[in-house]
Amino acid sequence: MNRIYFLLAIMAAAILPQSCGDTSNIGASLVQDEISIVMDSSWTATGVPMENTKLASKTTTQLLGIIEAGEYGKFSSDYVTQFMPAGKITKVPVENIDSCYLVLSVPEGAYVGDSLVPMGLEVYPLTKQIPSPVYSDFDPAGYYDENDRLASFIYTGSNMNAPDSLKGYGYVFHFIPMPRELGRRLYQGYIDNPDMYLSPQSFAQFFPGIYVKNSFGSGRVIKIAQSLLRLHYHIDSVSATTGRDTLYRYTGNYYATTPEIVTNNNISYEMSSTLAGEINQGKTILSGPAGTDVQINFPAAQMLESYRKKAAGKLAVVNTLSMSIPASDIDNKYGIKAPGNVLLVLKSKKQKFFADNQLNDNVTSFLGTYNSATNTYTFGDMRGYFLDLLQKDVITEDDYEFCLTPVTLVTTTEETSSYYYYYSQATTTTVGVSPYVEQPAMTELDINKMKIILTYSLQSIKN
Repeated sequence: MNRIYFLLAIMAAAILPQSCGDTSNIGASLVQDEISIVMDSSWTATGVPMENTKLASKTTTQLLGIIEAGEYGKFSSDYVTQFMPAGKITKVPVENIDSCYLVLSVPEGAYVGDSLVPMGLEVYPLTKQIPSPVYSDFDPAGYYDENDRLASFIYTGSNMNAPDSLKGYGYVFHFIPMPRELGRRLYQGYIDNPDMYLSPQSFAQFFPGIYVKNSFGSGRVIKIAQSLLRLHYHIDSVSATTGRDTLYRYTGNYYATTPEIVTNNNISYEMSSTLAGEINQGKTILSGPAGTDVQINFPAAQMLESYRKKAAGKLAVVNTLSMSIPASDIDNKYGIKAPGNVLLVLKSKKQKFFADNQLNDNVTSFLGTYNSATNTYTFGDMRGYFLDLLQKDVITEDDYEFCLTPVTLVTTTEETSSYYYYYSQATTTTVGVSPYVEQPAMTELDINKMKIILTYSLQSIKN
């Protein structure tokens, strides 16, 4: 059958009566019904900054450095971390372990400040377990011995002096020489008890981890994607063809930071007097990490009252609820921008959201991404929140007090391809939402120009 005629036949069948009852009033009923779409954008909300100085450790990203910007303030971060050991490593005599390095992998451009200024770091072994849970205001004092330094290192944020073999990967690598004795100790632990390497918890009992701290300099904060301990070792062999002794050299990246272990950024942020003054003058500032969130009071009760009044005696269907918040950059010499992603979550549920590693449910929590073209954060799917409100007889603070906080998204990317059509497609999925631990960020929100739009359909049936 011709496809067009086939579709017409389906459409005709869809409008035929579905029963043998009286159909004499069907046309009149449809004509008498009145359907209207209401788009209500008359709503306003209020917002005030509030401190957010205690971040739960929920990321493998590590921040290191110190920056002082007059418009932003003084920010510093160092970190403590455990390591995930490899489950199986090559067995050689422990004397064959030649060297040990701490390798810091920094994505190119993942810094704020001056990429060329020299800065110093020091590395210490931890003397006891990192507490759990642990927060950004953690003080490492008492968890390491100042007289037991593993390494001291001077670094920049540039890839300029790196060998050609390390360029082109999209990362700046910092190779920090560690004592060979540390590498041999870690390796001997595997020889003595391989089962200890099967779990990060058991390995942490043997080696609690390291503390990496700033030693001198300021003007840059780097974002480290991964820290790992690398062992260099050799194997002596005799060539089967020549009969001569041959020395083979190998590298083993046996200890790395992963989501399974505990890592924490020890953050200190002193807001500048300039920024604090703007807040005191009534400006709504969102900043991070460990800066200021914004409490937003949503006009829930007023919207419900209006909706119920207009929907009285009618068939009503909520179509959409959305909110957009204008955000503007704050001038500064370090190029500090607005945080890329924010979470809008009911204030009463914020702590549980992060403690339970939740994802946004679009009922009590919503994700917003900064749009640099429109300078706004937009939350386009809040319909579930309004439907939930409709089930309640009494609205309390827990129903309308929201917290807007910067976040870091944990994503995974899956590629699909078609052999027949020669295409590939990458799908990125958010698998985690953690407190914002990225480079310093700040923005001014214009709450007065916030747009809240509720749309719903009303149908009146005339007898």
